[in-house]
Amino acid sequence: MASPGIVLILGAGPRIGAAIAERFSTIGYKVALASRTGGSKAAKSSKDILSLTADFSQPSSIPSLFTTIKQTFSAPPNVIIYNAGSLTPPPEKDDPLSIPAEDVQKDFVVNVVTPYVAAYEATKAWAELGGDVKKTFIYTGNITNVAIVPMPLMVDVGMGKAAAAYWVGSADAVYREKGYKFHYADERHADGRLKGQDLDGEAHAEFYAQLAGHESEVPWHATFVKGRGYVKF
Repeated sequence: MASPGIVLILGAGPRIGAAIAERFSTIGYKVALASRTGGSKAAKSSKDILSLTADFSQPSSIPSLFTTIKQTFSAPPNVIIYNAGSLTPPPEKDDPLSIPAEDVQKDFVVNVVTPYVAAYEATKAWAELGGDVKKTFIYTGNITNVAIVPMPLMVDVGMGKAAAAYWVGSADAVYREKGYKFHYADERHADGRLKGQDLDGEAHAEFYAQLAGHESEVPWHATFVKGRGYVKF
């Protein structure tokens, strides 16, 4: 059976990133894991898992990842998952406007600009791939693109997620005719509430594999519930 392709996971943390990597490897993907440390233990156990170092505060570090993946696996990634994020708590915990401007800017780059560059690099890479290859970009989001969470702690990351959601939706609308799919993925509780610190790595892995496989017509705003998959809220 032919491999479904190569997945690049940007932000390969121990919970969501690790679960996604394990699931995609299990179903036959070659896996490239990019993190600030580049020290994936999984990469030491398989020639089909590549560990990369990336500074997500520097968008210019992204293009070289695609180059390295192509050199290593002889093809670019057809699935890109942006799972990195940055948040600065407000110094005055009850004042959402107390975060220094330089920190807001830094986090905005990680949450918006760097994934934007990754998406651009993805579209360039996908032009080299055949029409039978399923091409998918997934951004790990949350409820803040559609709801104001009344917690000063969330203001910084919320700005970034909301901004990223706009270009993800725009890209999906434009590129779907080429077979490219862009998703802003948002895990929720069954009643639609913010999942917050209760995010489930395995639920993300299962849902992201479904999105990458183009198993059904899930819209760009891909809200999902553990064990149920896509649920419209």
